[in-house]
Amino acid sequence: MSRHISIRRNTYLDSVSLMSMSTKANAVEGVTQALLGMATPMNKEVLANVGVVDQAVTDAKPSDLMIVIDAEDALMDAAIAAVDDILARKDKPAGATVEVRYRTLDSAFEAAEDSNFVLISVNGAFAAREARKALNAGKHVMIFSDNVSVEDELELKTLAHDKGLIVMGPDCGTAIINGTGIAFANAVRRGSIGIVGASGTGSQEASVRVHDFGGGVSQLIGTGGRDLSTEIGGISMIDGIRALDADPETKVIFIVSKPPAEEVADRVLAAAGSASKPVIVTFLGSKRTESGYDNVQIVPGTKPAAIAAVVASGIDESTLDKHPLNLPLVAEVRAKLQPSQKYIRGLFCGGTLCDESMFAAIEKLEGVYSNIQKDPSKVLAATEASKEHTFLDMGDDDFTNGRPHPMIDPSLRLARIVEEAKDPSVAVIAMDFVLGFGSHEDPVGVTIPAIEEAKAIAAERGQHLEILAYVLGTDLDTPALADQIGMLEAAGVTIASSSTNLGLLAREFVV
Repeated sequence: MSRHISIRRNTYLDSVSLMSMSTKANAVEGVTQALLGMATPMNKEVLANVGVVDQAVTDAKPSDLMIVIDAEDALMDAAIAAVDDILARKDKPAGATVEVRYRTLDSAFEAAEDSNFVLISVNGAFAAREARKALNAGKHVMIFSDNVSVEDELELKTLAHDKGLIVMGPDCGTAIINGTGIAFANAVRRGSIGIVGASGTGSQEASVRVHDFGGGVSQLIGTGGRDLSTEIGGISMIDGIRALDADPETKVIFIVSKPPAEEVADRVLAAAGSASKPVIVTFLGSKRTESGYDNVQIVPGTKPAAIAAVVASGIDESTLDKHPLNLPLVAEVRAKLQPSQKYIRGLFCGGTLCDESMFAAIEKLEGVYSNIQKDPSKVLAATEASKEHTFLDMGDDDFTNGRPHPMIDPSLRLARIVEEAKDPSVAVIAMDFVLGFGSHEDPVGVTIPAIEEAKAIAAERGQHLEILAYVLGTDLDTPALADQIGMLEAAGVTIASSSTNLGLLAREFVV
């Protein structure tokens, strides 16, 4: 085994591209690890933590691209060539659209004078500066970058509000604008339901459930997960509600979020209450049941909220297949488990999907731990072993620091699946698979070997290990939803029809 390190001076690639390229590089034959990243202090620290110490890395500047490849000696030259091809994007199909690159936002604005939207995907240290330029040029902004300070976020969103613009983000991973998915998104039909989401996969789940129940999406506006904090005050959420209220294509507004600060929830509900259209709200984990406004309905859970939204849009509720919970299945699974098997281990790519399952468990179970738990006594760090019922958001910054998101590179989760199977007290491993634009091209296919190994480990000690999965996607997505589900079923995996049902089934299996 040998290591190749190279530095490409003044070669910038955005984080979305680097995540996708890293996944492809790690799949090259003979490569045991490939790390591609800009030479920021954070990325250098990540390299140091995995034992990469080299003067070239130390001397590299934030504008430089670092390439580190660990590969078998005999295959190293081929691996370097393959990674070079990936970086050169030579794997694009013939006839693919040629990318036009601009060195600055100003040059891009000059070349595309009619543009009104800018996606910012740079290192977080520079994101606020670029977003400010875009806002001052009269453009709406989506900030994919994370590690932007609360102070910068508040300043940017206040500036946008004053200019009649909107800032989506920072750390905003999902949007659908005029039918075009941006960053992570699913292929859904156009329609009359406008979504404002303070979470990426929560917004994706909302759009997919709307599609599944026969509705369509007019716009999907992301806000970034910190928007509903006390510090930010829901600026983008409220501006998004008002934008959808003014949009002639939108007939129903659908709000999805993790639990907001109480005073911010009041402000959001007041804005929803002043809208001229029906508003469906799901604050996952919140105990609120009444909005106080005639046009605003609070519905717990993404699936029930999507049903309420499509019914409000004019679809006959009696025609819907609501995918009720499979109670005979619950009894069947319980009968397979031994008395010693008591616990759920949830391994999630999507933070909101993790939240929804965790909140379902908390309603009936004790000892629910997570890296995103609100109870400080039940918080687990990414490096800690699971205990009792554990739900991990593996897309959280603790897991993704210096690594691609698990929706792109699932390698960390694959190892964790096998590790959880070694615990004889585990009854259920629950997980999500997210399809669509920006995600791994075959998330189920790369996970099946780990699932089979986990089941074999349990079988060797005479136990049944229940693997429960939810595939977030539509019939219009690539890869095909039916194919992904079919592979899981062939491997003996139980399929949940929604994020809501995933959490309820996992809980009921062990109650």
